[in-house]
Amino acid sequence: MKILVVEDEKELRERITFFLQQEGFVCEKADSYFTAEDKLAAFDYDVIILDITLPDGNGLDLLQKIKTKNNNTGIIIVSARDALDDKLHGLDLGADDYITKPFHLSELNARIRAVLRRRKFDGTRKLVFNEFQLFPEQREVFIHQKKLQLTPKEYEMLLYFVINKNRVLTRQSIAEHLWGDYMDMADRFDFVYTHLNNLRKKIKNAGGNDYIKTIYGIGYKMEAH
Repeated sequence: MKILVVEDEKELRERITFFLQQEGFVCEKADSYFTAEDKLAAFDYDVIILDITLPDGNGLDLLQKIKTKNNNTGIIIVSARDALDDKLHGLDLGADDYITKPFHLSELNARIRAVLRRRKFDGTRKLVFNEFQLFPEQREVFIHQKKLQLTPKEYEMLLYFVINKNRVLTRQSIAEHLWGDYMDMADRFDFVYTHLNNLRKKIKNAGGNDYIKTIYGIGYKMEAH
């Protein structure tokens, strides 16, 4: 899962990013309205942590733009303790939740996972795809009731395919989802190929079917049967 942290307070931004990376998320960060706007124009995110008080713009204006571009992105507003009107306005504009400063990072993590359940997992704690069972909060996968031993990137790749089943995913979109914008693009494509081959081997060895089809010259698609 890929998260954008939009927060101008450096210490808080770094603490949030580090904590969420330890929780298994791919995190990118923006310290201003315009930096966030640039990232949103180039990449998609599963959840955005959005401080509505930014030095060069109003986070609520950014929220409106996000909802215009991608209505399935989860948004959690970060607000000051006395900003009730802004919180209510943000919820009216389509934000999923809000959290008031100061807050515990564990609470933020719980709210992110609740938003992901609603937005990506149909409100459940388990995803079922044919013989696969995925438990996103535990980051576990079972095939025919047998646990599949995956690396973090293999797990994220499989989850990304299941969430986007029957959609063609380009190699670039897969790479950006797994690594964000921190790796050289040529290296990313090599890593996508390597992780995908390893994932397919592990699925086959566990008695599962390989539903991931190669779309030559474009990318891959997980086909549901």
